[in-house]
Amino acid sequence: MIYLDNAATSYRKPEEVGKAVADAIIHMGNSGRGAYGAALDASRMIFHTRKMLAGLFHAGDPTRVAFTANSTESLNIAIQGLFNPGDHVITTMMEHNSVLRPLYLMETRGVELTILPANQDGNIRYEDVSKAVRKNTRGLVCTHASNLTGNMNDLEALGKICRQNGLFFVVDASQTAGVFDIDMERMAIDVLCFTGHKSLLGPQGTGGICVREGVSIRPLLVGGTGVHSYSTTQPEEMPEALEAGTLNSHGIAGLHAALEYLQKTGIETIRSRELMLMKRFYEGVKEISGVRIYGDFSEEKFFFRAPVVALNIRDYDSGEVADELASEYGIYTRAGAHCAPLMHQALGTAEQGAVRFSMSHYNTEAEIDQAVCAVRELSL
Repeated sequence: MIYLDNAATSYRKPEEVGKAVADAIIHMGNSGRGAYGAALDASRMIFHTRKMLAGLFHAGDPTRVAFTANSTESLNIAIQGLFNPGDHVITTMMEHNSVLRPLYLMETRGVELTILPANQDGNIRYEDVSKAVRKNTRGLVCTHASNLTGNMNDLEALGKICRQNGLFFVVDASQTAGVFDIDMERMAIDVLCFTGHKSLLGPQGTGGICVREGVSIRPLLVGGTGVHSYSTTQPEEMPEALEAGTLNSHGIAGLHAALEYLQKTGIETIRSRELMLMKRFYEGVKEISGVRIYGDFSEEKFFFRAPVVALNIRDYDSGEVADELASEYGIYTRAGAHCAPLMHQALGTAEQGAVRFSMSHYNTEAEIDQAVCAVRELSL
């Protein structure tokens, strides 16, 4: 199998991740729910994982990191917890449905929404953000990198615009957390939403939300936290404010092991290899007759993007191409709409969809070359 669907989930994990999950299932208790050894071990591991994530994202106090099941939950917490009827929110055509659908839901509750357009290369214009600001604008919600094209936004530039206009800056880092540098302080990010199972190399069912000091979010869920049990309301302090119920300690143990692997290996090393593999694939398929590639691969953007190449072959249905790649070549990709309907509108691929190849540092040059050969043969 040649796995090139890492933008959906990283299939190959460090060996330490599986071992950590298995060990946690056997030995770990419930964090915050007891004073005996197994429960305290879970609490220590979870706090250390918060500390590692706070350091990775320059989030400051580790207690400002709350765990969730995935980016979708994190984004729902942020969007439904920050904005109110009468507020105006800005987003973009680059977004995944994990951003769009919560915002559409908030529209039904009286929130006003502006969606910034993307051009045929899948890029937005940053000046459009400033032009869209109104008296009642409360925030900008946007992705760091498109899951479809790999195009990346300059968070520092967007954060500066948000600070100048007094807006909350909410970032979806699903495609970049763990492989690209994210500095919440320097980039003026108020809320960072991430998942653990993609470039962070952790288990599915893990994710989180980092909230800047001074920002208060209404909880999406309320319930047991292990503290203030006689209170009728959810605790206001982080992270308990956003963590109702038993945490996925077993999954977080795996995420902890993945973070240790990232620290040991170096995210710069991982990023360089993934972008090298992406470039190798792009250079191999760009001149093939009948192949159309989507996204911005201009020289100045080539290494400022996620390691993703989305393409179509002639007018073939993208799902049929992906099926052929899997059944005849053992190459696993993602086809269809990729939960990014507005991006497909901008690219003109709403009907055809696109076949997405997304690389991991675990992939080999030989695998990339085989994928290029498969595309060439399918285009004949």
